[in-house]
Amino acid sequence: MIVALLYLALAGAYLLVIPVAVLFYLKLRWYVASSVERTFMYFLVFFFFPGLLVLSPFVNIRPQRRQIEV
Repeated sequence: MIVALLYLALAGAYLLVIPVAVLFYLKLRWYVASSVERTFMYFLVFFFFPGLLVLSPFVNIRPQRRQIEV
């Protein structure tokens, strides 16, 4: 029983909890990241792709609005 609960907790973390944290991290740092940090971001997206795919229908992150000065 404990093993089943452990598997359920790990699956929930892999498919829901950590991808939500990754999405917030990407939203905060996407436009200001260095090349090394961007490589780390790509790794996170690759590693947690199944969880991001599960969350993708519910997430709509739009680009930041451009400030046009005349």
